[in-house]
Order: sequence, then structure tokens, then C-alpha cells
Amino acid sequence: MRLPEPLRQYRPGTLRGKLLLIALAVISVPIATAGYLLEREGHQALLLEKQERLFGLARILDSHLEGGFDPLLAERGASDRATVIAGLNAALARFTDGVAAANPGVGVGFYSRAADAIVTYGPSREYADKVGLPIAPDHPGRRVMATGEPAVETGPQVRGQIMNAMWPIRRDGVVIGYAWANELADVIDRQSAAMDRAILAVSVLGALFGLLLIHLMSNRLSRDVKGVTDGLERMRADLGHRIAPPSGEIGEIAVAVNAMARALRDARSLTENILHSIADGVIAVDGQGRVTSINPAARRMVGLAGAGEDAGKGAEVIGRPYASLFKEGAAFASPLLDTLETGREHLAVLVDWPLPAQVLHVSVSSSLLRDSRGTPIGAVAVLKDLTEQRRLNKQIMRADRLAALGELMAGVAHEIRNPLTSIRGFMQFLETCDDIAEWRTYAPLIVRQVDSLNRIITELLEFGRSRPPFIRPVGLNELIREVTLLIGRKSNAQVILEPDPTLPPVEADGEALKQVILNLVINAIQAIPESGTIRIATRAGDGSGPGDGDAVVTVTDDGVGIPPEDLEKIFDPFYSTKPSGTGLGLAMVHRIVDAHHGTIVLTSTPGAGTTATLRLPFRHNAPAPS
Repeated sequence: MRLPEPLRQYRPGTLRGKLLLIALAVISVPIATAGYLLEREGHQALLLEKQERLFGLARILDSHLEGGFDPLLAERGASDRATVIAGLNAALARFTDGVAAANPGVGVGFYSRAADAIVTYGPSREYADKVGLPIAPDHPGRRVMATGEPAVETGPQVRGQIMNAMWPIRRDGVVIGYAWANELADVIDRQSAAMDRAILAVSVLGALFGLLLIHLMSNRLSRDVKGVTDGLERMRADLGHRIAPPSGEIGEIAVAVNAMARALRDARSLTENILHSIADGVIAVDGQGRVTSINPAARRMVGLAGAGEDAGKGAEVIGRPYASLFKEGAAFASPLLDTLETGREHLAVLVDWPLPAQVLHVSVSSSLLRDSRGTPIGAVAVLKDLTEQRRLNKQIMRADRLAALGELMAGVAHEIRNPLTSIRGFMQFLETCDDIAEWRTYAPLIVRQVDSLNRIITELLEFGRSRPPFIRPVGLNELIREVTLLIGRKSNAQVILEPDPTLPPVEADGEALKQVILNLVINAIQAIPESGTIRIATRAGDGSGPGDGDAVVTVTDDGVGIPPEDLEKIFDPFYSTKPSGTGLGLAMVHRIVDAHHGTIVLTSTPGAGTTATLRLPFRHNAPAPS
């Protein structure tokens, strides 16, 4: 809990002052609590004692009035109210005055219910004028006479602010009045105040005695703590300094601090050795972007030469702005400086370093440096030089592209050469032929070869054209039935459908999927020599539900199968094992499935058949536009 701002200026700054403040709180709170409880219990006990005393006097008055008021009136022959009151006062005033005289400060008396008046109030010298007066309608004495139950009330009454104990006078089962004994409230308050002063004096003396003991003990503790703090101050500059341990627990703390300093010195040496040895570069900067640490790998990256201990620690770089390491005027978005400014960390960000001598391609991971309180004090970057790796990757990619282009050109040349050769042969033959019948015979053959060339070019253009899919909900089961109806009558193969009736629609391009299913079924038909079976099944992927997971389509045939060495190339353009195939069908299938973020896998056993497994997500998450 933090102190309010106005009170912080009064907070002690030394350990001794804080100990005294804590001791004051520790001692004062229990003493004050005990004093409060004692005062409250004492006050309650005083009030209870007063009540018991006053009730005792009221019972004495009741016992003095043995036969009630009537025998006293009979002796004096009183008849009217005034005579009744005067007669009772004359009979009882001496007794009430005697009781009042024996108990200074106490007022006692009788009240007659029949006369509805105070008949005596002692001491008479002070309260004779009260005799004959009725009590107020809301006076608690009327409740006592009505209920016959004794009561004690504190508050303003006939005499003033008093504690009044009232005892009902009951004769022959009838309440004929009540007797009372009361005492002024200020007398009670004075007695209570005297008791409070005594409790306060004892509490203050106890607190002062406790503070004195704490003061004497804190002197010794303060000296020991000062020795430890002075030693810690020296350790800030010299971790080899040793604190002389005093006796007691402070000495144990000093021993632990010495051990911690040794461990920290060893850890610092280990950290420096690690940073010196790792192949990745490490650069740290302070809050102003000045270099505070750089290891040898980072020095080599930025082109700093030198040897020896100072070079190993990067002495010529420490204190320089981080931006000064790069080529002057170069546009460079530094992840390290961005982390320092925004606090945003970067992980394996690829950047081009514009150094004065060269441009390095590096992977940078940066994060904030914080002190023990979590306050940012700078930033650190770990650098991996990927320049050589990038150069090798470019060479590999260039070689792969050239190889793929060579295969593509070879496939195109092979596919086009055959029809062209046939057309050339037919034309050479017809060049010397004058028979119109021969022309009619060979003209359709030439047209078929031209159509073959046109089909190859069309498929090649379709394969190269990048068209985004038109996404809408598509029922796979209905789409497959439609495709199989189109081709089922053109083959001797038996097509068996095993659709999952609970399969929900998928978000896809229906026309593109038709082309996928059509190519897979045609390949399955062509793999069956004479007659066989093709099974097309649909299901939801394991663990998926409607609107989530994958839809799975399997096309299985019992044809000749595909050799293992051909499976790796089956989706390559212009790769085909069929004499009349162009090798673009399955390549197109693979491209369409990729555009739907799905997968297609072919498994085959030569002589036993092939299974194509197509997985499509139920939801098509199109890539966001850049």
C-alpha cells in the first residue's frame, strides 16, 4: 500500500527511523487497542456497578414501605390529594433524607400512583419543590408502573441528566407506585474520565518504555546494516570486494552477499565467454540508442578490425550511436531501433544491412532490456548472417527453374513434334498425288492432327492461366453424381458411389471441382484394361464437424496401378505414362486443389490399383489482398 503524496515527505529515509516508526506502530496499536478495550469494559463495569447500587437503594426504600401507602394515610386521616401528598411526605421524608445522606450525590424518593405525584424526594433540602409534581406522560416511571418491571434509564428527567433506577412497589398484586434512586450523569462521567486518564497514563508509559528498548536495539542494528550497505556500494564497482560479516543474522546476510557477489562475478565471466564464442552477433543499446555491448561475431559483421582484449569487448564501438555503424544516408528500417522506440519485439526478421563496405542479408531478433524493476533500459538484437546462404539459395532456385523450364520445353516439343511430323508426312504424300479420293482420305487425318495440336495448346494455356476460384457452397455428393453420369456410359468400368449423406456443403468453385473429379475418374478408367470397378466415396475428416475440418473424397480403382518411381512425378506438367496423354490433366488437378487450400495424395500398388485421396476444407479462407 502506497502512502498518499502529502504524507510521503514525512516518511523516514533511514533504516533506524523506519524501525522506530514500525516499532511505534507495533507497540502503540496493541497498547491502544488494549487501552480502548479496557476503557470500554471499565466503563461498562462502572455503569453496571452504579445500576446495581441504585437498584439496591430502591429496594431498600420498597422494603421500608412495608404495608404500602394506605396504612400511613390511615394514621393521618388524609382524604384529598394535597392532604394525601403532605401526609405521605411527612411520614417518609425523614427516611429518604437519611438514605440520601448516607449516599452523597444520590437522589431517592417515592411516587404514588393513586395520587399521581412525587410524595418524597431526598435530600429534601434540594428537591422539596419536586414533591407533589406528577411525572410527564412519557416518563419511564409510568412504564414501570404499567408493566411492574424494574427499569433503569439514563437521560433528562425530573432532576436533570441522570441515571435513574426505578423499582415498582407491588402490594397485594397491585402496583401502587414506584421507588427510585438516581445519580447525576456528570458524576458518573467524572468517575469514568478519571479511569480513562489512568488507563491512558499506563498506555503511554508502556509505549515509551517499548520505544526506548527499540531505540537501544536499533543503534546496534543500524551500525551493522551500515557496514553491509557500505560494502554493497563498493561492490557496485568491484565484485571482488568482501564485506566483513558482523555477528548475528546481519552477519549471515553479509556472508550470503559475499557468496552472491562471487556467483555474480563467475556468471558475468561465463556470459562474456558465451557471447565471445557464439557465431551469432549480439548488439545491445541503451535508451538513447548508443551501443553498450557488442560481441566479436557482430564486430566482424559490421567490418570492425582489431585484436586483443579491447577489440574483443568492442571498445571502439561502445558509446557510439547504433545508426553510425551503417552507410551514411542509407534508408534502413532497423528492427532494433524500432523495438527501442515502440517496445515491439521482432523475431527472425530478414533485413538488408547497408554497411559502408557491403550489404549483408541478416536475420534479426530484437527485444527490450529491462532492469530488475521491469523498467526498459535499452534493447538487444541477435543477428544471423544469411548472406552466403541467400546466395546459395538463389543459385539453387535458379538451377531448379532452369531444370523445370527444360522439362517443360522438352514436353511441349515432344507433344507438338508428333502431330507436326504426321502433318508433314501427309502433305508430302499429297503434294505428288492428283487423285481427289486420296485427298479426301488423308484430309481428315490432317485435321485430327491439327485438332491434337490445338488441344495441346489449349491445355497449356489453361494450365498457365491463373484464375481465382469462384467460391460458393457446393454439395460434393451431387457434384460427383453429375460427373459420373456424364462419363459412366462411355466405359465398361462399374462406378460405385459411396457418399456420406451427412456430409455438409463445402465452400469451393463447383466447375473447377468438376474438372478435378472428371480427371481423376478418367485416369481411373484408363488404368483399367477391359472392365473393373471404380469406387468414389465421401466422408468428413476425423474430428471434424459441420463447418469445420475437411471433406474427404477418395477415388479407388482396381487397375494396373502406378510404379513407385512414377508416383513422385505424377503431378509434373507433360509427364504421362499413357501414349496419348499430354501430362497436363493431373498437373491441372494439383493446381485447382492448391487454390482451394486442399491436398491430394495418390497411393498405388502395381497390379492392384490406385487410390486418389482428396481433402478440401469446408470453409475456404481466401488469402487477404495485400
